[in-house]
Amino acid sequence: MADKDEIRLFVVGDIQTNCYAYVSAGECLVVDPGASGARIAEALSDVKVTQVVATHRHHDHVGGVRALVEATGAPWAISADDAELAMRAMEVSSHDLSVVMGGLSNPPEPDRLLFEGDVIEVGTASFEVLAAPGHTAGGIVLLGHGSAEGVAFVGDTIFAGGCGRCDLMGGDWGKMKKTLVRLSRLIDPAVTLLCGHGPATTMGYEVATNPYMRPDAERESWSD
Repeated sequence: MADKDEIRLFVVGDIQTNCYAYVSAGECLVVDPGASGARIAEALSDVKVTQVVATHRHHDHVGGVRALVEATGAPWAISADDAELAMRAMEVSSHDLSVVMGGLSNPPEPDRLLFEGDVIEVGTASFEVLAAPGHTAGGIVLLGHGSAEGVAFVGDTIFAGGCGRCDLMGGDWGKMKKTLVRLSRLIDPAVTLLCGHGPATTMGYEVATNPYMRPDAERESWSD
């Protein structure tokens, strides 16, 4: 990643979701504003928020989208396969998890639907959309290129030592296993993985140590 680019981290919401702001040449891409959308907009008042992207549809990743896009005027995007349920995220997640969605809201209709191979540009950086079904039907990973070479936003697909749970609506452990193996082959071992919860890691470290990354992995227990 070029020195002039910057990644800002906001940990938001009741379950400590990582929201990232990638800043390049005065422009900013916000990934997974799960809560506190207005406060995120305030914190980014020194740059122009040009795009908002969610890696998947769950409430803790889209609950702050509406407030953020209303404050900044930025368009927002999500995968085509997750878009419909994203707009009902609060109701769906309440049913799945029996949690209260205080302070969050359903996002508006997306301005852009994302598909495998699409490119998102911000300043001198670009991010390639990689389909990553498993945690949800339409999960995606954003793989950096240009001045973002060496980083990837992986949402809840990969965690340090784990992966996203697959026992909620739209989750599929069989698809998750295939996704993890595919990503391990597409993403260079040196790439830093910026996860939806918890610390960052690298693809090489996860391939070497993460039990879920093995092709013969079996479902163990879900935590996120």
